[in-house]
Amino acid sequence: MLVIRRRVGETLLIGDEVEVEVLEAGSTQVKLGIRAPRSVGVVRKEIRVVGEQNQAAARPILVPELKEILKQFKKPDASPISPV
Repeated sequence: MLVIRRRVGETLLIGDEVEVEVLEAGSTQVKLGIRAPRSVGVVRKEIRVVGEQNQAAARPILVPELKEILKQFKKPDASPISPV
């Protein structure tokens, strides 16, 4: 990981097309301005992770997979109660 120190108003370049400027800096957060072509996706990481999790959760489950999952939830057969 490359670590770069920048002050408010300073920028850094990523490749030839992406520019990141430090707009504000506080004790707990930093506000960044990003200039990039529309063809370059700029997304917060947590948004991408949630989207990937949602896609994984929405994928179809095959019947054999479903049967295996259901087996895990079946209760074992209870032994018959003998009369006293």
